[in-house]
Amino acid sequence: MRIGITYDLRDEYLAEGYTAEQVAELDKPETIEGIQQALDSLGHATVRIGHIRNLARQLAGGERWDLVFNIAEGMHGFGREAQVPALLDAYDIPYTFSGPMVLALCLHKALTKRVVRDFGIPTPDFFLVACEEDIRKVSLEFPVFVKPVAEGTGKGISADSRVSDRRKLGRECGRLLREFSQPVLVEAYMPGREFTAGIIGTGPRARVLGVLEILYTEDAEGEVYSYLNKEKYQGRVRYRLVDDDEARLAGDVALSAWKGLGCRDAGRVDLRSDSVSQPNFLEVNPLAGLHPVHSDLPIVCRHAGISLAELVRMIVESALLRLRSPVR
Repeated sequence: MRIGITYDLRDEYLAEGYTAEQVAELDKPETIEGIQQALDSLGHATVRIGHIRNLARQLAGGERWDLVFNIAEGMHGFGREAQVPALLDAYDIPYTFSGPMVLALCLHKALTKRVVRDFGIPTPDFFLVACEEDIRKVSLEFPVFVKPVAEGTGKGISADSRVSDRRKLGRECGRLLREFSQPVLVEAYMPGREFTAGIIGTGPRARVLGVLEILYTEDAEGEVYSYLNKEKYQGRVRYRLVDDDEARLAGDVALSAWKGLGCRDAGRVDLRSDSVSQPNFLEVNPLAGLHPVHSDLPIVCRHAGISLAELVRMIVESALLRLRSPVR
């Protein structure tokens, strides 16, 4: 099978003048190499396509592929992760991972939480601050947790994200509004254990690959999964594969959210427990990073004894299975 690979390479955008934090969600060369090697080992013929502009040029020139392995994050707007899938849909070319509707929804954390809450899935109470005037309308009890509504890789999150009073709330929300030019999600702070669950498959075929508990060392920047802690997780963050009652409940919550939102093939759900040990949905990443060392989904798999090559095989198999036999 001829498989194209779409992605956004950090180095290309850094060369255009973007900052390291702006491109934090984008891919490193070793990610593309790992995916390509895995696909080659499965007997596929691979073609590196790159970002959406390359994809558009090649499609206009008549290029086609049997399947596209898509990990392109995009750079601009709430629909940035949906751009490549939407273009591929227009040309009726199949691809891995979720479609444009799911990717656009799930990037916006507040809209995602509204949908998840409609399914009866526990998620922290929240308020969306769209402008500085909205800050005084926040009526949640302190402490709260604040972050940009549509970023990943811990962007905008630091030790200051856990806010304990209204003065700090104003300061932190104002900073995020200015720096990220997007609304700020203010959530009730969950004081319990923190988990991330890796998931493979689509619909009724979806299953949890493993649940990791996220623990912080004394060198970490506070007990938050921040941009800095994620980028330099070795020595700051400790991951532990867990299978106790609370962890299994976290996996159940994650899987319910995954299925309810219509996510496909593979991804990750982040959760944190409340004061009575009930895991709450925080956010979902239906286009999870696949760096073999630093990305959370491969870290989950590594702890569960699953190699990157095996993960890539499962992703492709999931995509081909749903294409042959669509799930409802």
